[in-house]
Amino acid sequence: MAKRLIPLFNRVLVEKIVPPSKTNAGILLPEKSSKLNSGKVIAVGPGIHSKDGKLIPVAVNEGDTVLLPEYGGTEVKLDNKEYHLYRDDDILGTLHD
Repeated sequence: MAKRLIPLFNRVLVEKIVPPSKTNAGILLPEKSSKLNSGKVIAVGPGIHSKDGKLIPVAVNEGDTVLLPEYGGTEVKLDNKEYHLYRDDDILGTLHD
């Protein structure tokens, strides 16, 4: 049975994107080449409430590709896959093609 984690408050569940270590032709790539700390948003919480009770929604959506800080987040393992939980305000931005 697959587990599904729904984050609470302003938390965001992210699966980090691991860049390929070699090309399709088999050429090994240096470890530092294009090492961008990014991930795909798997699930988002509903947001947090302001002091006056209004809901402030999370700024990203499921499926977004996001830029992550070098450090931080809480590691979570579900069904032998590794994910990370971040606060909405820890995410640096979204990446678009």
